[in-house]
Amino acid sequence: MTGVYDTKKMTSLKHRATLVGALVNFFLSILKIGFGVLGQSAALIADGVHSLSDLASDLLVLIAVKLGAREADHDHPYGHRRFETIATVVLGVGLIIVATGIAWDVYERIVEPERLLIPHPEALGIAAISILANEWLYQYTKRVATFTRSKLLLANAWHHRSDAISSVVVLIGVAGSLLGYVWADAVAAVIVALMIAKIGVNLVTDSIKELVDTGLSEDVVAEIRAEIAAIEGVRNLHLLRTRQMGEDALVDAHIVVSSRITVSEGHMIADVVRDVLIDKFDEVRDVLVHVDPENDEYVIEQNKVLLRQDIDAYLQQYLAENHPLIDSFRVHYIKGKVELEVVLPHTMFSLSQQVNTIKNRCAVLEQEVDQISSVLVFFKA
Repeated sequence: MTGVYDTKKMTSLKHRATLVGALVNFFLSILKIGFGVLGQSAALIADGVHSLSDLASDLLVLIAVKLGAREADHDHPYGHRRFETIATVVLGVGLIIVATGIAWDVYERIVEPERLLIPHPEALGIAAISILANEWLYQYTKRVATFTRSKLLLANAWHHRSDAISSVVVLIGVAGSLLGYVWADAVAAVIVALMIAKIGVNLVTDSIKELVDTGLSEDVVAEIRAEIAAIEGVRNLHLLRTRQMGEDALVDAHIVVSSRITVSEGHMIADVVRDVLIDKFDEVRDVLVHVDPENDEYVIEQNKVLLRQDIDAYLQQYLAENHPLIDSFRVHYIKGKVELEVVLPHTMFSLSQQVNTIKNRCAVLEQEVDQISSVLVFFKA
């Protein structure tokens, strides 16, 4: 990660880029619809409606960015990033509706040829202005979207690019009509409508994937897996899961560490995994790491797990009057079984008879309790 993610700065940049786009689209929509009506160009009117839809999308983006920038709270512990995702779905559906309306209007004109519009030469100039303005908007908005890692802003940038492309189609259609191909303008309008619909479908599809927690791409997941595996202390990993939250990504991973290290060392390794992923991947905002002493991804628990209090009860039962002599005991859960370490105080080192009694009774405990695979007796250093 190149630097600390400054939420206020990123939000300000998003707002500025969206406001610039809104102002340009407002100007272009008036210009294209006005000259489309006066110049009798169905394609230019359709392109003007496209710009008007971009203006509406800019306003939607402004609202979504404001909502999405709010900090996490009790009701939204992961933050509010998906407000932008929901706004993108609404934006995509709106574009599909707009495209359908444009196509239906052109269809009605084709059914009644006398209603076909014959554009004026001025429409060529307006289309050219639109191409230049929208291409500039695309480049500007895309730069901000890349810097802020905003999918919503990137979608808006592609709106500007699609508007530029649709204006190219309009330019060709108007030119064709002026050269005597009376259907050219209507065909151009239909092509513009199809382009708008395709963008809408893509936005809705991608956003729904995010809302249903679709994981990151296979390439990114492979990179994350490689980074985790390279960390010292990580023996293996499994159950690696990823999901999107607006422009951010959340990662869950189970790492396998040595079964004999302390809890605090395992926790430290997990912290290293989290810090490395956040540092290496700009989109990764948070990582939840589960520490395992073995790869238990495919382990099916068949026996009741012995908890610490259960094991202590067995020790009291088998050691009887010798139970108070032990200093402590450690429990290792390996391959579905319990490996038990009984620790005696060093002061008992010379009490061979009592030590042997404890060892013998521990051996009986190991033999008679199925869930316990081994019992070792140590002296405390």
